[in-house]
Amino acid sequence: MQVTRYNEAPPYEAAEHYDMRCLRLQGKEATATDMIWIGLSHLLPGGHTSLKDAPVEKIYIVVAGQVTIETPNGEVTLGYLDSCRLGPGEARALVNRTNSPATVLLAMPV
Repeated sequence: MQVTRYNEAPPYEAAEHYDMRCLRLQGKEATATDMIWIGLSHLLPGGHTSLKDAPVEKIYIVVAGQVTIETPNGEVTLGYLDSCRLGPGEARALVNRTNSPATVLLAMPV
């Protein structure tokens, strides 16, 4: 068993993420997972990512606040425990349009 305590989770810098702080909960440098990794992102008010695609599937789950997911085909605002899946190659941007911090879990293949 490999446990990651929140207060010991390694931070990581994600390209084109602004006013966000990201932690690795499982996988990569946190634990020896071989299928997925789990990240936790805190978005300050106004925090956002660029509109960008990835070659792998991504799943986002909002665990605090509200986060708007923008794609070239539209947008949706997710609240507490709402989730979405983005397929490989599907461009997305995350935006916190509120005056409160938001937190999102991210799951994606290694």
